Amino acid sequence: MSGSYWRRLGFEARRASYYDGPMSSLETRIVKWYEHIEEMTPQHVEARRDVELVITKLDDGQLRVAEIDEEGEIVVHDWVRQAILMLFRLRGLERLEVGPFEYLDKLELKHDYERRGVRVVPGASARRGSYLSPGVILMPSYVNIGAWIGANTMVDTWATVGSCAQIGANVHLAGGVGIGGVLEPSNAVPVVIEDDAFIGSRCMIVDGARVGRGSVLGAGTILNPTIPVIDAQSGEELSRGYVPDYCVAVAANRRREFQGGEFFLPCVLVIRRMQEGERHNKVALNNLLREHGVAT
Repeated sequence: MSGSYWRRLGFEARRASYYDGPMSSLETRIVKWYEHIEEMTPQHVEARRDVELVITKLDDGQLRVAEIDEEGEIVVHDWVRQAILMLFRLRGLERLEVGPFEYLDKLELKHDYERRGVRVVPGASARRGSYLSPGVILMPSYVNIGAWIGANTMVDTWATVGSCAQIGANVHLAGGVGIGGVLEPSNAVPVVIEDDAFIGSRCMIVDGARVGRGSVLGAGTILNPTIPVIDAQSGEELSRGYVPDYCVAVAANRRREFQGGEFFLPCVLVIRRMQEGERHNKVALNNLLREHGVAT
């Protein structure tokens, strides 16, 4: 795209008047820039200034990619994710040095953890543009841009929190948990783990799946929007890709017949319903899961 095209749109940094009138809000400007994402380069100074402001607000928790509204529905702020997508076009690769380690990337890591009230164990890293609430503990783990982690949540060893994932307060992501990320398409729903949930070791939760408040997933559970969640008592399919509030759920399989034979397809089995607000009793939980051949 020619430089004259960008000048006609007012994309040059010296055209401060471009922000007047209908382009006065940050959201409106981001949406306008995103219409021309294919032409974005590090030379587009005004666009980069707006995008960097969004990333700073994400980093400080003033903005988030998604949240749960009063009706319990997930609301995605597409324009915020659009800003993240543009960031990678508006920045070039830079060499980063952290102690003895060297990186080549377009985005630096978070810093100033003491001021934020976050404990970060050596080997953990979080990208700028993710938000870590006070009381968060990062064992050697990884948190990507756009992710939100609530207060007093533990991200345990080798757990990964993907881009734009939304993790509530008082959550425990046990060792090796994989929380999938999503940047495109811009209207896709990210993974949501609600407050007080416990996600057992080596669980994989991806593609916009959701775990409700206070729920427990046994080790190795795979959850995505195609996997049925079934009540063990009634055999009823409760949902696909969503474990309701205050459930204890484990990985399972159910039999299905096809022309080529009989096969067992994955599902998630709810083996217990807890009372609303009931906290996990670790000993009782372990005993319950062992009864079903599952560890945490």
